[in-house]
Amino acid sequence: MSSNVKSDGVVIVPTYNEKENIENIICKVLSLEHAFDILVIDDGSPDGTADIVKRLMTEFTGRLFIIERSGKQGLGTAYITGFKWALAHSYEYIFEMDADFSHNPDDLLKLWDACAYKGADVAIGSRYITGVNVVNWPMGRVMMSYFASKYVRFVTGMDIADTTAGFKCYRREVLETIDLDNIRFKGYAFQIEMKFTAYKCGFKLVEVPIIFINRVLGTSKMNSSIFGEAVFGVIKLKYDSWFKKYPHKKSNAAS
Repeated sequence: MSSNVKSDGVVIVPTYNEKENIENIICKVLSLEHAFDILVIDDGSPDGTADIVKRLMTEFTGRLFIIERSGKQGLGTAYITGFKWALAHSYEYIFEMDADFSHNPDDLLKLWDACAYKGADVAIGSRYITGVNVVNWPMGRVMMSYFASKYVRFVTGMDIADTTAGFKCYRREVLETIDLDNIRFKGYAFQIEMKFTAYKCGFKLVEVPIIFINRVLGTSKMNSSIFGEAVFGVIKLKYDSWFKKYPHKKSNAAS
């Protein structure tokens, strides 16, 4: 199924051992009423995830792309690689999304709408803006995530309920303004750093309520050490911000 229609948005999907999910998530995203392209960043999955993507690329010519990297290099570096590719290919809206259906592909439309029509520079798929909308997580993990977000909000001063969320849409100006090579975190603290940097650059961050559903197939990549990086790294992030000059969004440059 090839397409000559140029999409204004690309969904970046990092993968490591996602053979159970990758075909279904690709087919679902590419069937949405608004045309989004997909860029998979695969970190050398030994289970053959990349082979599945490359097979599907013959069906979805011009809409599905892959960058293969050698070995696990971290979530943050995967997204940075994807961001640079998306900017080079002139996309206006760049999305982050997991491969495991914890993020509902239908919600891409809500994130896109927030940026395209409702004034958001960064649209965040938020689990906590309307309560706690998490399904099938152990209570301990729900509490850890929820209170980590509150802690990050307190330290950084960002008025965001879900500071660790990884389901987002950026307008391209945001990623053009941020110095992507100076984003330091590679794990889940990357999500906090990107939001905080966009916030410090003067961009408008808007939360869009979603329901987060824990993966059914495959193995979670989250562990306590990864989450610890997010919690403790934010202190350094805030401290460094006192001495750092941030570039500002163009529309506010004169103010």
